[in-house]
Amino acid sequence: MTILKEAHNIIYGDREKTYGHPAKNLRTIATMWNSYLVACGAIQEGGAIIDEKDVAALMMLVKVARFANDPSHRDNLIDICGYAALVERCDEKPTE
Repeated sequence: MTILKEAHNIIYGDREKTYGHPAKNLRTIATMWNSYLVACGAIQEGGAIIDEKDVAALMMLVKVARFANDPSHRDNLIDICGYAALVERCDEKPTE
């Protein structure tokens, strides 16, 4: 199976059934990350705000860093593709 097909199966399959539409889950993560960044003084209250697309982009960077450490680990490429697709899915209207 191709990397793109695996990523598609993951983001439209069990993950969505478990966590709901990805935009909602990514927004929840963004809210928590923003609260953490304010609490530790990395950003000021009302300052820079991470949104759901930023979460997906930052997760891609995590996977790129892991890929740099082990280019043979295929899962990182699958996850990078998946997070890239989730950026686009953030603009969808959830069908819940």
